[in-house]
Amino acid sequence: MGFGCNACGVIGCRIIDSPRERLIAILTNSLVPCNGRFPAILSLITMFFTVGITVNLLKTTVSTLMLLGIIVLGVLMTLLVSKILSKTILKGIPSSFALELPPYRTPQFGQVIIRSLFERTLFVLGRAVVVAAPAGIIIWVLANINVEGITLLSHLSGFLDPFGKFLGLDGVILLGFILGFPANEIVIPIIIMAYLSTGNLVETDSLIQLKELFVANGWTWVTALCTILFSLLHFPCSTTCLTIYKETKSIKWTGLAIIIPTVIGILVCSTVAGVSRLFI
Repeated sequence: MGFGCNACGVIGCRIIDSPRERLIAILTNSLVPCNGRFPAILSLITMFFTVGITVNLLKTTVSTLMLLGIIVLGVLMTLLVSKILSKTILKGIPSSFALELPPYRTPQFGQVIIRSLFERTLFVLGRAVVVAAPAGIIIWVLANINVEGITLLSHLSGFLDPFGKFLGLDGVILLGFILGFPANEIVIPIIIMAYLSTGNLVETDSLIQLKELFVANGWTWVTALCTILFSLLHFPCSTTCLTIYKETKSIKWTGLAIIIPTVIGILVCSTVAGVSRLFI
C-alpha cells in the first residue's frame, strides 16, 4: 500500500497481529516510493538518462529499467532495515501470519463508499491540512521576505549548499526536500521557485525547459541520480509522520521513522557523489 500512499500503508499495518512486527513494518514503510515521489523520479529519469535516445522503444525500455531498479532498491532497503531492526532494538520470535477470508456477502455499496470517504479519505486529508497550511505560510514568508536584498530562501539555500554538494545535490535541492515535508509533490516546484527567484510555487510545462533550468544551475547526471536516490530515501511526509504517531502513540518511534530513511539516504547519496568525483 505504501506505493500508493505511505500514510495509508502505515494504517494498513494494523492487520499485523504481532506488535513488534507491526512496528517494524511501520518504520520501514516509507522506504518504498509513494505516488508523490514517482512523478519527480520519472521526470528526472526522462530528462537526464534517456536524452539522445531516438528509438522510442529503447527510450521506454531504459526508463522502465531505471524505474524498476529504483523500486527494487527501495524493497531491498526495506528488507535489510527490517532484518536489522528484528536483530537489534526490536528482537523477538517471528510469528506466523494467517489471513482469514471473510464470509462472502452481497456488497453494500453505500456503506462501503461512506466508510471509505469518512474513515479513510477525509481522515488522511485532514491530517495533511493540519501541516500543509502552516507549511504553506512558511514557504511564502521565506520566498517573499528579503534580508540585505536577498530572500530568506536564498540565505537558507546558501547555508545548506556545502552539505548539499557533499550529497551530490546543492543547497536549493536540499532545502526543497526540507520545505517539501508537507507533501513530496511540492519538492520540484520549490526547487524551481528558488532557481527562478519567484515569490510563489511554479511549474514548467516542458521537460526540456525544466532541464535547461536545472543545467543552468549546475545540474549533471550525478545531481539527477542523487536527487532520485534522496527522493527515494528520505524522511516521510508530514501526513505519514502524523499517522505513525497516531498508530504508535510514541514520539520516539515517529522520530526513528524519520531518522532511519534519512540516514540511509545521506549515506547512499554521499557514497555515489564521492565515487563519481573519483572517476569524473
